[in-house]
Amino acid sequence: MVRGWLAVLAVLVGIGVSFAADSGSPLSNEKRWEEARKFLAEGKPAEAKVAFEELLGKYPQEADLHLFLGITLLRLREPQAAEAAVKRALAVDPNHVEARTLLGWIDSEIHGDFDSAIEEYTKVLELRPDLAEAYNNLGVAQKRKGELDKAAVSFNQALQRRPDYSAALSNRGWTFAEENKWAEARRDFEQALKVNPGDDGALYGLSQSLREERDYAGAQKTLSQLISRSPNFVYWLEWGRIGLIRYWWVWLLTAIAFFLKGRFQKVRNEN
Repeated sequence: MVRGWLAVLAVLVGIGVSFAADSGSPLSNEKRWEEARKFLAEGKPAEAKVAFEELLGKYPQEADLHLFLGITLLRLREPQAAEAAVKRALAVDPNHVEARTLLGWIDSEIHGDFDSAIEEYTKVLELRPDLAEAYNNLGVAQKRKGELDKAAVSFNQALQRRPDYSAALSNRGWTFAEENKWAEARRDFEQALKVNPGDDGALYGLSQSLREERDYAGAQKTLSQLISRSPNFVYWLEWGRIGLIRYWWVWLLTAIAFFLKGRFQKVRNEN
């Protein structure tokens, strides 16, 4: 869950920096709007919350303000209040793609309600059928629900629109992994890493693919890269487990040697 929070916060900060109000919106000339988004981007959610709430006092019918207040509340770890803010954005503008996307994420990651998430992402695709990210989001929700075939189709749709979409490649790789299609999974993980070498999920997936193909040296080398980035206990545990598999014959010969040595000494003492 912590990893999920960190991932979404990175995305939300990116939205906060790059998003600009429509030229016809009264926010386009609001200095306080720029300040509020800057606070959010600089990791000052408390200040951003105050600014967005002030703006909502002046512009209660601006869906973007409700959305950004929701993003800010997520950063403050107030998911219920964030959800209410996002729903207010959709009450103002039911076709707000970003708000629907965030509501789908809340449904999936906070409530574990994958059916509702799938419904939201499907609505996003009705509004933006060209959006690769929406297909990827839909695929993630379908995969988590256990609908692996549908998830694979969604990831394929995302990749048709963006062949270098590393997140979709990694997610499709994990779908293949759950189906024990390790050759296909390895191909996707390797391709994802070519696009984004910093993708820890793809790197871990590659280590699992190598393990399943009995390339234990390759799997340990890949896990070592992960450990150098983040000394996660799970990675250490997996590295050690593969080491035991890799060198089982050494441990066996060592055990036999100690056993025979003990037997020899016992016989010698008896004589």
